[in-house]
Amino acid sequence: MSRLDGKVALVTGSSRGIGAAIAFLFAQRGAAVVVHGRDLTALSAVQAEIEHAGGRAIRVAADATKFTEIEAMRRQIERDLGPIDILVANAGGSFTPPGPLEQISEEGWHASVDGNLTATFLTIKSILPGMKERKSGNIVTISSVAGHRPHPRSPIPYAAAKAGIEILTKDLAAQAGPYGIRANCIAPETILTERNKQRIPEAQQQALIEAHPIRRLGTPEDVARAALFLASEEAAWITGIVLDVAGGAVMV
Repeated sequence: MSRLDGKVALVTGSSRGIGAAIAFLFAQRGAAVVVHGRDLTALSAVQAEIEHAGGRAIRVAADATKFTEIEAMRRQIERDLGPIDILVANAGGSFTPPGPLEQISEEGWHASVDGNLTATFLTIKSILPGMKERKSGNIVTISSVAGHRPHPRSPIPYAAAKAGIEILTKDLAAQAGPYGIRANCIAPETILTERNKQRIPEAQQQALIEAHPIRRLGTPEDVARAALFLASEEAAWITGIVLDVAGGAVMV
């Protein structure tokens, strides 16, 4: 069983969905967890759930696309819990609908690229120097199979941003490995978060299920278990990988 006893873990974008599931599981396995987002009510609910189950958590609010806010968040975490041992850079989302490239607005492009790739870059930029100084650390980024599986209905700004996260993670692993820091990326396929349950019609869910050799859609807990493995010492000689959590829908 993977354990994270004594570790401080920051999970960005953890007010709901995949991030909340990762934060909850990390706390169950011994980490002091920082839940992050901008919805204070949702963050309080996640924190309360963790604490009710016997875990330890604090909540922080910050815009992950603004470096000054991330730096202030980091200093708060270090003051309240200590140095960050594990970073899960999960904040992001798809902010533009699928459609022809020429119909994508500049605003839509920047929203997806900034909300995913830039947010991941800035968060790592803030946390990495301390990890290097301590010669220890673990970074898990969150991409999507859309980042390496072309499709005519793909939301292009989101897919491009997620592809950027994947190469960023690999380059980071090459740079930071000599400092005792591991960096890996998780690429989920369709995950039945509460939001997706409401957004994806039942008939479309069934069609998506049929596209997976494992005949179901993913859950936030599926991604959380992958993140736990990569963040734990059980993955001590694994770095620079992109792990598809996709029920077999993506095979190379």
